[in-house]
Amino acid sequence: MRQRLRLLRQNTVKSWVVALACLIGGWLSAASAWGQQTGGIEGVVTSNAAPQGGVAVEARSALMPRPRTAVTDAEGRYRLPMLVPGAYLLRIVAQEADAPSVAVNVLLYQTAVVNLALEDAQATQADSIEELQVVAQRLGDRGGASLSNALGSDVVLGVPVGRGFRDLVKLAPGVQYTEDGVRGPSAGGSGQDNTYHFDGADLSLPLFGTLSAEPSNHDIEQVVFERGGADAVGFNRSGGFAMDSKARSGTDRFSASVEYRYQPEGLVAKRRNGAKHDTRQAWTTVTAGGPLLPQRLFFYGSYFGPTQDRNNKATAYGPVKDYRSRRDEYFGKLTFAPTERLLFNGSYRTSTRKDQGVSVGLFEADSVSVGERSEQEILSLDGSWQIDAITTLGFQYFDYALRGSERPDVLLGVEPRLDGVLDVGNLDQMGYLNVPQAVPGADAYNARVQPLIDRYGYLDASGNPVGGGAVGAYARIGDGNYFNQGVEVTLDRELRIGDARHSLHAGFRWSEGRESLRRASNGWGAIEVPGGVDQAADGTPIFYTAAVEQMSLAQRDGALVGPIRSAIESYGIELNDRISLGRFTTNLGVLVSQDVLYGQGLRRVDDSYSGFERSPGTKYRMRTIPWADMIQPRLSIAWTYNDQGQAYLSFARYHPQASSLARAASWDRNTRASLRVLFDEQGRIISHAPLAGSSGKAFQGGIKPRRVDEWILGATHRLGDGIRLRTHLRHRKGSRFWEDTWNHSREAYDNAPPDIAAKGPYVPDLDAIRAEIGGSSYVIAQLDGAYTKYWEAVVELEWLGERGTLNASYARSRYTGNFDQDNTSSVNDANRFIGSSNLADGYGRQLWDRKDGVLRGDRPHVFKAFGHYALPWQAVFGAYLVYQSGQPWEAWDAAAYGLPSYFSDANRYAERAGRRRSPNHWQLDLSYAQRFSLPRGTRAQVRVDVFNVFDRQTGYNINPFVDDAEFGEARSHFMPRRVQISLEVAL
Repeated sequence: MRQRLRLLRQNTVKSWVVALACLIGGWLSAASAWGQQTGGIEGVVTSNAAPQGGVAVEARSALMPRPRTAVTDAEGRYRLPMLVPGAYLLRIVAQEADAPSVAVNVLLYQTAVVNLALEDAQATQADSIEELQVVAQRLGDRGGASLSNALGSDVVLGVPVGRGFRDLVKLAPGVQYTEDGVRGPSAGGSGQDNTYHFDGADLSLPLFGTLSAEPSNHDIEQVVFERGGADAVGFNRSGGFAMDSKARSGTDRFSASVEYRYQPEGLVAKRRNGAKHDTRQAWTTVTAGGPLLPQRLFFYGSYFGPTQDRNNKATAYGPVKDYRSRRDEYFGKLTFAPTERLLFNGSYRTSTRKDQGVSVGLFEADSVSVGERSEQEILSLDGSWQIDAITTLGFQYFDYALRGSERPDVLLGVEPRLDGVLDVGNLDQMGYLNVPQAVPGADAYNARVQPLIDRYGYLDASGNPVGGGAVGAYARIGDGNYFNQGVEVTLDRELRIGDARHSLHAGFRWSEGRESLRRASNGWGAIEVPGGVDQAADGTPIFYTAAVEQMSLAQRDGALVGPIRSAIESYGIELNDRISLGRFTTNLGVLVSQDVLYGQGLRRVDDSYSGFERSPGTKYRMRTIPWADMIQPRLSIAWTYNDQGQAYLSFARYHPQASSLARAASWDRNTRASLRVLFDEQGRIISHAPLAGSSGKAFQGGIKPRRVDEWILGATHRLGDGIRLRTHLRHRKGSRFWEDTWNHSREAYDNAPPDIAAKGPYVPDLDAIRAEIGGSSYVIAQLDGAYTKYWEAVVELEWLGERGTLNASYARSRYTGNFDQDNTSSVNDANRFIGSSNLADGYGRQLWDRKDGVLRGDRPHVFKAFGHYALPWQAVFGAYLVYQSGQPWEAWDAAAYGLPSYFSDANRYAERAGRRRSPNHWQLDLSYAQRFSLPRGTRAQVRVDVFNVFDRQTGYNINPFVDDAEFGEARSHFMPRRVQISLEVAL
């Protein structure tokens, strides 16, 4: 544990950042900021319809070490901010201990509005209160115009979802359902435009914007989705949706539980291709919590241990090791309230996962299998100080680390050197050997490679050795480490000026996302056997080649090339004023940001044309996106047309933070390249040269950062007790997209539109820059006319009852444009570079090459309904239903642009974008949990979850390659029907 915390402390926040944050004091809000894991209660106390001032209102919960009390003002208003989300009892403070109370559920980042009526005017000073009546109770959204949903623990636990944090994403109302393992769903932006938080800690993968962390959700108590309409509270820059969650906390009584969940392979339907599921999965969960210091300090802790086992089938070379995955995750949380006005939360999560036998191909030997290991740590600290009845100070600190490694199950003892020799007598100990195949009619070649086939090939049905397989060991060793760190300080104050109430908010945020990447070869890496057919530049026959990662090569001084490090540092200041006047609520806010990108491989100098000199391994400031370029207004007005309904109009601008350019444009990308090493027949090195790859890139001058502008017109109407109907129209437009492209792509390609071709090169002086410091002929440019448009009309019905909940939504939408971040590669469910993809890379890949059309994330129809209901016999029934349109796709073919067959078809559209569509998909998930009371206050629960009840394995991710024999066929299918059974025993 000490070592883990030491690693986190190495990323200490600069002291001046904290000091600057604490200086923000001029703006003091009733709304809870994203970061502090809290909610609130507010309302009006009346008696005989007259407001009652000076009345003490108390909120008490098992989750809060101390109760919170507020005194009503002259208008009878009270505020109880910064409450731990959960169930509360609200009461008027009176002399007797058993004064009547009302139940209130406080949700994360939401304010429960509860208006109370006393029996008569004398009740405020009497010794007893005989009756306390709830006049109105509703959930108040921040600012009134936010498209946000807060789901309580009853929903999270009552609806059938998997055990991972990613599984909760499917609960986002109005958002498409996806089973991608890396990218998120499209929600008005790309699958890399969403942001994800766990207990306030940012889990979005630095540089890529995906959710690549793997915390479990067994102890998540509440989850919040904000899809749009953001105000300047919470530093929301998401181009899609923002997701946050709150982990369970300890309570004023001790509790513990043990759960075992199992998914046997026999209860999983056959896959669409007829393959039988052969993976056994199990999940073990242990939790405990309670008071350490009564009315002061509570604790909560948990252990989570998922396992996966699969019997791998034998390959052409014989039996192989089985697949095995083990993960151990530990979580601890403290809730501390030293006084009634101070509240602190601290949590730490650590997880280690080890996999073996991950990938062995049908024609590979067992020795080439690869293992994986990942470690993650999430540290979160937050606190609030209610300075007085109208002023609150809050803070949040988080530190997230994800360390992943790819390790061959067999590590070779060979160290490649450019003055070394390849041991041709033991090629299976040198690296990953692709065994050559005999070529009909090539007698000389066949004679040279036949001894290798005899030794390293596999046996066919007749017992003869055959080439085309692979032996040796997995070719690469990879380490990818990612870090997110940040601090937020907020100050909130409520004022009254004339007849208007102002909820003022100010906040400062600093964060840094970093990546450290190292790729080395296992031995000589991947080895091929040309067999002397090809010749080097000097005429020497090439018998062997090896693709070697340069990071694994020793330099002359014996040192190895270090990893490539990239970083993005971000700053944010937000100011927000929520003004309530009569039936109107106006929100005036602004978020101002600055991003600084840091690359590696240059050093700043004053007496050079470019301002730099080459310096491998040196960190340099690559690009600063200034405050003036990222001013993000957040404006809205809401009209409460009667006691049951509200209409609103809002405008918000977002500058998404995720960008891959800190690495993609870094100068050290060239010094970390792969080398192609050529060998003669005896294994002596003939020559070596870098494989085709990327290097440092200059930026086009005067470009502005990507932005998303959003308009929303909506209404909310309460239809009855606990029933709310929400409708809205929303439009989002994305523009100013940055992408790497050839410097002369505008004027050199003959099919470019004339107005674009007339603009000439993006960086006119690129030749002078390259002559001094090298770099790529590609540059980072703001692509002319790049855009996305998103329209949606949504109807959403929410029911919150005493015995259950229901959320049903229907979204009619259209997502179009010419810049499709979700469709840049043949394999899109991956961490794809933002700003350096196949888009605009060469002829046939420009925006004018049939890119304008329907984007991959478009789902015109999405219907989603989920909820749960508590049955009278101690049982809970849960359901999740989704229906949505299919995924757009189009044919890809380089020949459509007159290019030779050796050009890649990837991202070269042969027809208008999104011209075709995969089949529509629907599925139903069900759950049933039965509780049993046991002696001595214990209880047991048996639960069954059935996912995809009707086994709708709809195909998607269609093969777009025209030249491929499987063109037009689905490469992915939704997961088959599967059953999970669990048993839990709890105190």
